[in-house]
Order: sequence, then C-alpha cells, then structure tokens
Amino acid sequence: MSETETETQEEEFVLPQLYKRHVFACYTQRPPTHPRGSCGANGAQPLWDRLGKLIEADGSGEIGFTAAGCMGFCSAGPLMVVYPEGVWYRPTTPEDVDEIYKSHLKGDKRVDRLVMILSR
Repeated sequence: MSETETETQEEEFVLPQLYKRHVFACYTQRPPTHPRGSCGANGAQPLWDRLGKLIEADGSGEIGFTAAGCMGFCSAGPLMVVYPEGVWYRPTTPEDVDEIYKSHLKGDKRVDRLVMILSR
C-alpha cells in the first residue's frame, strides 16, 4: 500500500463516540497525613457516589463515568475532568455535583465557579 493510500484511508476513518461526555473522577485514597494529600482524603467518595447515581438514574447512556486513580494534582482535590472538553472541576459539596451534572453534563454549560485551572 502506498503512502497516499494510507493517508486517504486515515482521513476517511471516522471514530464513533461512545459517550457525549465522559467523566473521570479521582478515587485515590491516601492517609490524611500523606504529604501529597489525595482526593479521597478530601472527601471525594460521597461526591462521586452522588454523581454516579445521577448518571445512572438518567439512563440515557450519553454520559460515561469512570473511577480514576491519581490524576496528578493531589492537593487540589477532589478532582474530576469532563471530556471531550477537558474541563477540570473541584466540587466540594453535593450541591456542586448537582450543578455540574445539570449545567454541564446535561445542559452543555460549563460551571465556571467550579473550574480548576491547573498547570504542571
């Protein structure tokens, strides 16, 4: 196969999207005295449980939810990231989770007050 044929095949290939949005939420749990901290030590579990129940109850299958390990910003947690936009959030209350779900995941409107601007 020539290089031109390969390039044409790659251009024609369409990758179907499984979800409209896909949420990754950090479940890492370190001891409270660990120097890096962790999302779990900062109260992530009940927030992610709530979000998971909202997504499950929706039943549309448009939103994927994945329990993730450490995403590298431990002291900033609890953290979640929403794709395909790549928006990082730091919810701290059940109401924050509800707002992210209703506004961003279902309503296509980013919740700016909960966005985390992270840098390496």
